[in-house]
Amino acid sequence: MGKSSDEARVAVLVDCDNVQPEIIESALRFGAQFGRVVVRRGYGNAGTLGGKWRDKLVEQAFTPSLQYQYAGGKNTADIALALDAMELLFDERVEVFCLVTSDSDFAYLCRKLRERGSLMCIVGEAKTPEALRNAADHFFEWSPAPESAPDPRAGSRPGSPVEKKPEPESRSQAKRRPMSVVDAVAMLAESSSDGQVDLGALGNYLRRTDSSFTPKTYGHSGLLDMLRTYDLLRVGKAEGGGWWVSLAEQGTPSGA
Repeated sequence: MGKSSDEARVAVLVDCDNVQPEIIESALRFGAQFGRVVVRRGYGNAGTLGGKWRDKLVEQAFTPSLQYQYAGGKNTADIALALDAMELLFDERVEVFCLVTSDSDFAYLCRKLRERGSLMCIVGEAKTPEALRNAADHFFEWSPAPESAPDPRAGSRPGSPVEKKPEPESRSQAKRRPMSVVDAVAMLAESSSDGQVDLGALGNYLRRTDSSFTPKTYGHSGLLDMLRTYDLLRVGKAEGGGWWVSLAEQGTPSGA
């Protein structure tokens, strides 16, 4: 069966024994910039694929691959991931592999997939060795978000009431500007020579990372209308008639 479009197919394979559950959303966003994520799998042993990992895999629609260790010192989850990757390659089900791990043992797998013509991406933590970073076409270093500062009001007198300000009645109608859009532009702009991102490409990326995304949810009539409200972004019209967007410190001012 042939592909329904020219869009590349992406597999996101997660080494759950080696990374934190919070990495998974960033991995999906990173993988989505290369095409449509059609395979989502998480690999780990019985101790790992419980608790937080179980909840995260269910939430993000991943297929868990539970592996039991038959002997001490043998990592059956790593072997299962490598075998599945090669099966996906030979079945021609995906063209892009996004491997989520910091384990340098996967460097050889990455090299073999690249030799066979696949685009190889790695999402790992700061501890990722250079051998694994260099084995990929693209490497994305993930770090956990810093813990939010405690509410200063919480440090006041114990038991003291905290005044709640009423929500404006028109809040639901207000135009909102989610930072995820700025993050998407920044990520896509990295692969652009002039820092400009085509509006169509941005829209496709946003829908791949969030199937329910629509500017109307945030009070905007369309994506162009939405982007024009951002101080951190700049939009412009290309000579061919299409629109582009860039970070505010890049590109040519609109209307120039």
